[in-house]
Parts: sequence; structure tokens; C-alpha cells
Amino acid sequence: MSLSDILSEIDGGDDKGVEKLLQKYNTENSHTFAFDHKEEDARIKLCRGLLTVLCRSDLPLCQSTCLETLRILSRDKRVLGPVGTREGILTLAGLARIRVAGHDGEPLEVAQSAVEERVVVEALKCMCNVVFNSVTAQQVGADLQLAEGLCACLHSVNSSHHEVGLFSLRLLFLLSALRTDVRGTLRREMGAVRLLTNVLERTLNVHWVGPYEAAPPDPEAPPISPENNDRAMEALKALFNITMSDSSDEDSDHQLRLIAGIMRHLLMLKTHSEDKTEEAHSHAINLLSNLPVQCLDVLIDVPVQGGIEKYGGKNMDTVQMLLDFMEKRIDKGSNYIEGLTPVLSLMTESSRYHRDIRRYFKAKVLPPLKDVKERPEIGCTVRNKLVRLMTHIDMAVKQGAAEFLFVLCKESVDNLLKYTGYGNAAGLLMARGLLAGGRGETQYSSDEDSDTDEYKSAKPFINPITGHIEHPMPNPLDEMTEEQKEYEAQKLVSMIDELSRKELIRPMGVRRDGTLAPLGQAIHECSPPPSSDSDSD
Repeated sequence: MSLSDILSEIDGGDDKGVEKLLQKYNTENSHTFAFDHKEEDARIKLCRGLLTVLCRSDLPLCQSTCLETLRILSRDKRVLGPVGTREGILTLAGLARIRVAGHDGEPLEVAQSAVEERVVVEALKCMCNVVFNSVTAQQVGADLQLAEGLCACLHSVNSSHHEVGLFSLRLLFLLSALRTDVRGTLRREMGAVRLLTNVLERTLNVHWVGPYEAAPPDPEAPPISPENNDRAMEALKALFNITMSDSSDEDSDHQLRLIAGIMRHLLMLKTHSEDKTEEAHSHAINLLSNLPVQCLDVLIDVPVQGGIEKYGGKNMDTVQMLLDFMEKRIDKGSNYIEGLTPVLSLMTESSRYHRDIRRYFKAKVLPPLKDVKERPEIGCTVRNKLVRLMTHIDMAVKQGAAEFLFVLCKESVDNLLKYTGYGNAAGLLMARGLLAGGRGETQYSSDEDSDTDEYKSAKPFINPITGHIEHPMPNPLDEMTEEQKEYEAQKLVSMIDELSRKELIRPMGVRRDGTLAPLGQAIHECSPPPSSDSDSD
């Protein structure tokens, strides 16, 4: 389909002819995401022409066809000049029936047909593409208070208008993700936290049976429908962005605890596929990480049902879900930064603040040691997997794993070394200035861990660096003559000196406070002061 033919038809003013040509273009390009650079100018003119048709035509079928074409074109950020303007966004917002600054949108209930609703949906899809691909459009959207208009729409949209609700939430997510000022406005002035909480309650069919306790899912009930799951995911993503901004009086402790209760409910739900269930749980974990840590007691302060994990009188069902989720992400072995670090952070902070959660994780992850014949990083237990991550190439991943284990050890260096070995823990200890031993700054309960008899008997033979019992190795010096030993020693000194002079290595030592310093400086600081006794006058 030639773009020049479409442009000629638009200039001729025959909207019916335009509609037919665009339908053919849309069919041919529905899956096109890479466009020919040579036709860039023609596509810019087509965007401008489509806006002209949308402004002059009142035929819903023609409007939806033009919007579909515009949605296809908006995949190319280089042609969005005409659409990212104030006039372009106003045109799309009007067709999506969104009230923006200075312009009233027509409420959705006025729509009388599926074609009219299709116009609203296509306009929302277009704005999602345009806002995502155009910084100018993002600024125009903020100036027109587009996010505020979306909140008004979400108050009235019901589940029968699934796609309208879905793409309204997606557009709200994009605006809150790309504009930090929009996040603050939504949270402080628009009550978006309460609004999105209500959306989640309706979508997930939450029934409260206590202040922050949702009725447990019916084992016989079907999983969340794909439609409800999609809307819930968009609401969770938008809520995550908004709760990243500064809190306000609007978001009371009660409101945030409600969110924690809904997230607990969501972690217990299943969707229509395992991948979608994992995605839903991932978004729930991300959102829980944004909540004040004191609100996380909602996860365990609910009545214990039959067969559910119980520890110290608390319901640990959700806590076990977090542990299972973390282990599954470790086993996948990819995308650790986005997939694993959020759950590690949540588990670490909740363990630091809530004694019962920490004790439960400690019992599951770091049970009393019995067999210390293998290195801590070798094996398939959760401890083995986390210790392996302590030497991961990515700094955030290894710090997250090490910090979690450190907190489970109540930030005791001795306890951490017992479970991980000095070699694996050195990175964390260096960063925390604890190479010389000691404890972290957090205060923990005074209950003490007891060692097993097996560990006590093996402890004298454990290599503190590797964290396990090593079999005696033959000493290579035993078969050397004194001359050979001296030769090898001199050779080693020369190699270290050469590497130091070339600054390929830098010998370091440990100061009195447990931090690293250049070797000479560390020796000087740790040397005893000169004696005051002197024969000189």
C-alpha cells in the first residue's frame, strides 16, 4: 500500500475512502515494528493527516481505523512530532474520553456500541506508545494533567470495559514511571494509592475477614482469569511507581497495611499459567519492598489455618512463599539483578526488623551445622546456593546474598564465618569494616544459637578460610633442599615486587578498625608506639 495514495485520499476529504485504504494498510503492517528510513517524511505527513481526519470525522469506524494506523506508526519514535504536541495529545485524550486541563472528556457510559468503545481503546493504546516514545509528549501530558484525568476515569470504569481499564492503568503506569513529578502529584493530591488499592481489591475479588486479613482463596475456585490478572499487574506496576515518591498524610499506616494484606492474598493465588503466577508474585514482592518495614507484620499476624506453616505462633505461609520464590529465581540462573535482588532485599529488611521472620528464615536457610566435610558453596541446599552468590560477578547480587545471610546471623562475624567461610564473606566484611571481627550496628535479641555435637567435635579441624574440613595435603617444601626453598622465596618476592611497581597489584593490610589500607600504612598504624624510655637527654 502506497503512503502517497493514502495522503492523496486524506487531502481529498473522502473519509470513507481513507477508511478503506487504511484498513488495507493496517492489515499489511499489523506486525511491523521496523520501518523504512526512506519513507520517514511520508510517515510524518501521514501522522499529521490522520490527526486532521480524527478532528473532522464523527464516524466511529473511521476514527478507530485511523487510530489503529496511528498506533502502528507510533512504534517509530522519529515520526511522532505532530502527535506529541498539545493539539495531538488533546485530540487523543478527547477520543479516549479523558478529562484534561481545560477540556472535559465525555464519560465512557455515553458509549452505545462496541465500535465506540473500540475508539476509546485505540486512543488509549496510541497514547501509551506516544508517551513511551516521546519526551515531548510526556511533558505535554504532565502539563495537561493527563494522569489526573486517568484517575477520574478509573473511578468510573467497571469490569465490563476490560480493555479500557487495562490501557488506562498502563498509561498511568507509563506516566508515573517516566515523570517523577507526576508520581508525587498522584500520591499527594489525587489519592492514587487509595484508588489503585480499590482497583486491586475489585480485580482480585478480595473479601476482608479481619482488619488486614483477606479470606483465604477457595481451593476449589478457578485461578485468576487472564483479564483480571492483566489489570492487576498494571495496577501493581503503577502503585509501585507511586509509592516510590514521598509519602503524605493521605497514605495512612492503615492504607499501607491494607496493601500488605492484599499482597499477602495475591501471593497465595494462582493464575492460569505458572509463568503468569511467577510474574504476579514478582510484582507483589516489588511493591512490598516499597512499604514501611513495620507494615510487614501483616504478612504473619493472621490466624493460622490447618496445614499452613506455623512458627512461634505466627502464620509463616507467605514467608515460605518468599523463600520458595527466591530459590526458584536462583535456580533459573539468569537476570539476577531484576529477578532476585528485590526478593533478597525484602527478606533481608523484614528479617532485620521482625524477629519471628528472621528466626523462621534462619531455621530454613541456616539450620545447625552437622556435616562440614564439604565447602559451604558446594551442594544444593538454600545455604549452598546463597553462599555461591556471595562471590557472584555482579556487585548488587553478591551484596544482597551476603547481607541476607549476615542478618540471619544477627550480624555476628563469627556466626557468618561459621556458615560461609572467610573467603566467601571477605567482600562483605571489607565493605562493612569488619575484617577484624565484631558485629554490625543492628541490635538483635539475646537468644543464642547452640552448636551441634557434630560441629563441636569437627570445629578444631575446620579451615576458617574455606569453611570445611580439608584433607591433609602434602607439603611441597618437604622434598626441597634449603637452597631450593630460598630460590623459590626470592622468586616470589621478585614477582610481587614487579607486580607492585607496575601497579597491577597493591599489597594491603588490615587496620585496627578492621578496614583495609596499603600494607605499609596498616603496619605503621598497628605497630606499638615507641618506648618512652630513652638514654638520650
